[in-house]
Amino acid sequence: MNQPKKYTVTAALPYANGPLHLGHLAGAYLPSDIYVRYLRQNNKDVAFICGSDEHGAAITLRAKKDGVSPQEIVDRYHKINKKAFEDFGIDFSIYHRTSAPDHHKMAQEFFTFLNEKEAFITQTTEQYYDEENNQFLADRYIIGECPKCQNPNAYGDQCENCGSALSPLELINPKSTISGNKPILKETSHWFLPMERHEEWLTSWMQEGKIHGKQLHNPKEWKNQVTGQVMSWINAGLKPRAMTRDLDWGVKVPVENGEGKVLYVWLDAPIGYISATKKWADENGKNWEDYWKVNPETGEADTKLVHFIGKDNIVFHAIIFPILLKERSDFVLPDNVPANEF
Repeated sequence: MNQPKKYTVTAALPYANGPLHLGHLAGAYLPSDIYVRYLRQNNKDVAFICGSDEHGAAITLRAKKDGVSPQEIVDRYHKINKKAFEDFGIDFSIYHRTSAPDHHKMAQEFFTFLNEKEAFITQTTEQYYDEENNQFLADRYIIGECPKCQNPNAYGDQCENCGSALSPLELINPKSTISGNKPILKETSHWFLPMERHEEWLTSWMQEGKIHGKQLHNPKEWKNQVTGQVMSWINAGLKPRAMTRDLDWGVKVPVENGEGKVLYVWLDAPIGYISATKKWADENGKNWEDYWKVNPETGEADTKLVHFIGKDNIVFHAIIFPILLKERSDFVLPDNVPANEF
């Protein structure tokens, strides 16, 4: 492994649907800030990236609850959280927003590239539908009993009691969070990431730090809870995961038959790290690709990419986003994903 010339350090993008709390700061933002301060004191070239995650069902749920538009919600909490980070002295290179036009453009270009490369598959499946409100229910519009810990208020994508990743169809006694009614099943088509195609290289990358025999990182530096959770997912068998949603708030799906659909927030949000880096680089006379891509002359990574997150985001940063980056072929993969309890 080469000595990195640059460091790209990301801190989890907080949802702009409520204020930060001390657990967030202790879990993801203070550790990343300390690490970046150490690098800067040693005169390293660092891009410290963060911003507001402003799409997804959690935003629209808060907007419905408050009786305002999603844009009003994200504008309010982006301002509040940005100031909170400043007041705590967290010194990001940039604090961007995923609702920004430049982010939408990059996310759509990223999706289109992967779609043309056939990195996705399209599937028609049955999804929950709220008849009273005439709309498909995204993951967070459904609650029900967790099949693993029996939490009665698990969401359709995750149980926040036991941390298990779920699909809406796994919930017991599901109901719509909009109407409170039991939803029906109705067919809809989406783009899926066939994660099972990637099990072999993910296993080698996670356990040995290698892909095709090439050493990319030192797996002994990774936290046991991160490698353990990733390998438990792989050993259970990865399955296709939808990369689009039936929603009207988010990055529009930019290809044929994408009407009425947006990019899944967990595809959209990590690309926010890249769009934020580009905005920062453009404003400071730098090349964003130097912080995200391998050196085209040597084929080696001159950048060390580190994601600071909370433990419930491990699967997205250590499985899904690495798959998307590797499908682009010229992007670097994470050197480490330090995940902490909130």
